[in-house]
Amino acid sequence: MAEKLFLEVVTPQKAIVSEEAEIVIAPGSEGEFGALKGHTTFLTSLNVGTLRYKDASGKERYLFINGGFAEVLPDKVTILAESAERRMNIDVERASKAKERAEKRLAAKAADTDLVRAEAAMRRAVHRLKIKDVK
Repeated sequence: MAEKLFLEVVTPQKAIVSEEAEIVIAPGSEGEFGALKGHTTFLTSLNVGTLRYKDASGKERYLFINGGFAEVLPDKVTILAESAERRMNIDVERASKAKERAEKRLAAKAADTDLVRAEAAMRRAVHRLKIKDVK
């Protein structure tokens, strides 16, 4: 049985996860990283993406992470996310509509369109939909 570390995922609104995990895999700004018990300490910023972890029973869990920071310690991983959602809480209809709106904004290329904002909305919607499709 694998040694466990403690995982906390916190947003400005609430704590999303606070439990033991066997492994944590997160979308770091320099690429995806994984952490096991005993990992070297480091701090990194996070990209929009999927946070995966195996809970204490070995079941793989998925969360949508909208940027933030991760602190990895030998026995704990703390994720301070701008926003985060558990897979089961992702609203597919809402994400699909957000993706459609972003696609229309990007395709229109209007002078008053904030392309950076539209691209960010597209990334968030795509990642949410991708997480829901994981089997």
